Amino acid sequence: MTLLEQELKDLRQELLNMFLAVNNQLTKSEKSFLEFDKDLASEIANSEKRINSLELKIDRDCENILALYSPVAVDLRFVLSVYKINHELERIADIADGIADYVNDLDSGFPKNAVKDVRIKEMFIQCKSMFENVIEAFEKEDTSIARRVFKQDELLNQINQNGSKNIIKNYSEKNAKSLFFLLSCVRKLERAGDLIKNISEELIFSIESKVVKHKKKK
Repeated sequence: MTLLEQELKDLRQELLNMFLAVNNQLTKSEKSFLEFDKDLASEIANSEKRINSLELKIDRDCENILALYSPVAVDLRFVLSVYKINHELERIADIADGIADYVNDLDSGFPKNAVKDVRIKEMFIQCKSMFENVIEAFEKEDTSIARRVFKQDELLNQINQNGSKNIIKNYSEKNAKSLFFLLSCVRKLERAGDLIKNISEELIFSIESKVVKHKKKK
């Protein structure tokens, strides 16, 4: 194995570790939000520093590989994709941290009727499924798994579009703050779906050298 091959192997493992760490944050944010678990919300906030450190380490390693080994073709595509995916993962972790902040900022839980109406649990489940698909696609280098995400993202967009209407239906001055946070959570999960879709596109670019995001729909 050449030095470059070893560096790429190590980089791949580092990105997998980042995937798993962010997946853990997403899982905890769901449980924290739905069960109004402040202890878990604080745990998410504490883990955010580790996520940021992982992101910086991967960034440095990508830059060092580019500077020292001048990779080409497939290797270059891989390093560039890792660099972009790394940033998207950190932003997803920020979303999980932001959701945890909502839990910490409230004295009591979210109105149950509103939670049901905005389909927030369904959004969490869909986000988790999408994220697990991109992890599997990365591990197996399987673009067919990565492409599942595109259809899944459409559901998140649909739920998000109806979010404001469902929030207004449940509005009262008494629960205004919690409803605002609930709607913000819907928006964050929709954004998380977009970021996961971006990761899927980068995986496909790396594996097949197809830039899906600029491909015209037929």
